[in-house]
Amino acid sequence: MELLVYIPKQTPRINYIFRHICGRILGFKVKFTSKVEDFIAFEGVKFSYAKKKLGNEVFVQKFGLLEELGINDLNFSMDLWEEVPCFFRVSSESDIPFDIFSASFYLVTRYEEYQPHVKNDVDSYPIEESLASQHDFLRTPVVDIWAYKLKEILENKFSDLKFPQKRFSSHFFIAVPKAFKYRHNGFVRFIGASLRDAFQLDIKSLFERFKTMLRLQKDPYDVYDEVISFAKSNTLQLDFFFQLSNYSRYSKSISYNKRIYHKLIKSMGDYGELGLLPGFESLYSIEILKKEKKRWEGIVNRSLSKALIKNYHLNFPDAYLNFNKLEIEEDYSMGYQRNIGFRAGTCTAFQFYDLNLEQVSGLVIKPYVLNSNVLKGKDIYKQIEELKTLKSSVKSVNGRMNFVFENSDFENSEHKNAIFAMMKEML
Repeated sequence: MELLVYIPKQTPRINYIFRHICGRILGFKVKFTSKVEDFIAFEGVKFSYAKKKLGNEVFVQKFGLLEELGINDLNFSMDLWEEVPCFFRVSSESDIPFDIFSASFYLVTRYEEYQPHVKNDVDSYPIEESLASQHDFLRTPVVDIWAYKLKEILENKFSDLKFPQKRFSSHFFIAVPKAFKYRHNGFVRFIGASLRDAFQLDIKSLFERFKTMLRLQKDPYDVYDEVISFAKSNTLQLDFFFQLSNYSRYSKSISYNKRIYHKLIKSMGDYGELGLLPGFESLYSIEILKKEKKRWEGIVNRSLSKALIKNYHLNFPDAYLNFNKLEIEEDYSMGYQRNIGFRAGTCTAFQFYDLNLEQVSGLVIKPYVLNSNVLKGKDIYKQIEELKTLKSSVKSVNGRMNFVFENSDFENSEHKNAIFAMMKEML
C-alpha cells in the first residue's frame, strides 16, 4: 500500500526518516507531494507534514530540524505522550503533540554524537551525555513505539487500512576475538606466557595452560561444538564474526595465516552467517581495514558484507564511513558495551545517514540490545528478568532484538548455562 505525504519542500532528511518510520517500521511505500491539489484529490492513506494544517487531514506539525543543514545546538525539553517520553513539542493543532519525525531523526542518526563531547574508554560516546540515559528511556524503543502510535491514528482515520505484518525476532551473534586461549599460539608465546604465570604466582592459569597443551583437556575457548549443538536443539541461528588482525597489544589471537584458524572459520559458516570483527587499528585506518577485509574474503571465498565492533571504540562516524567506502553492507555495532538498551532509540535496522555530507549511505545498521560485556560480574539470571520487560516492549512493535556474545563467554560452565538460559528466554 502507498502512503501519500504532503510536504511543502522535500529534503534528504525528510526522505530518509520517513522511509525509516513509514517504510522499514510500518511497511508502507511513501510518496511525497508538494502540490495541495494533488494531495486533496488523493483518496488513499495520506497525511500532511508542514507548519499549517491544510484541511481535515491527519496533520503532523514540523519542528524544523529536517529542514536544517549540519549540526546545530538545539534547545528543547522532554515531554510525555501517553506515558512515552518525547521531545520537539509542537502546537495543539497537530494530531501528534511533538514532531515524531524530527525526534526520530535526532535519535536514529545519532545527532548528539556529532556534537562536542569527551570520549570515554569504551564506547567513545559517554552514555551519561545521551538523551536516552538522562531521561530514562534507554531501554525503550521509542522510535518504533512512536511509529505504532502514528499507525493507530491513521487506522482511526482510514478504517480499511491494512498494515503488512512483521514478526518479533531475536538474533544471536558470536564474536571471536581470540579463537583459542592456549592452543595453537606457538611455542614462543607458550613459554613467555608460562613464565609470566609463574612470576605472578598464577598457578591455576599455569596448570590449565599445561593441561591444555598436553591435550589433557579441551582449550577453554574451544566452545564451538557445544554452542552449535545448543543452537541446533533450540532451532536458533548463530552468526560468527572473526578477527583477522596482526598480533599486537590489542589482538592476541592465533595467526590469521594458520590452517586451523581457516578451518574453524569455514566450519562455522556451515551453521550460520559469517562476518568480520575488525581489529582496533583498523577502526582508525581504512588501509588496515581493507587488508583485514581481503584476508577474510580470501578465507571465506566470498565478498564480505557484515562487520561487528564488540570490545573497542565504535569510532563514530568514521568507522561507518570506512565500512561504507569498502562496500560492507551491514553493521552490528550500534549499542552500548556496558548498558542494555537502544543506543539509537530503535529496534529496527536503519541506514547510516552521514550528517556531515547530508546523505544516506548503503550501510545498514542493525542495533544490538545487549553486549555480553554488560554481564561481567553480574547475576545473569537477574539480567534475564530485566530483559523480559524489554522484550515485551519490542514484541509490542514486532521488532528485533540482537544479542552480542563472544566465545570466551562460554568458558565457565556456570556462566555458559546462564547465557543459554538467557538465549532460550529471549526466543
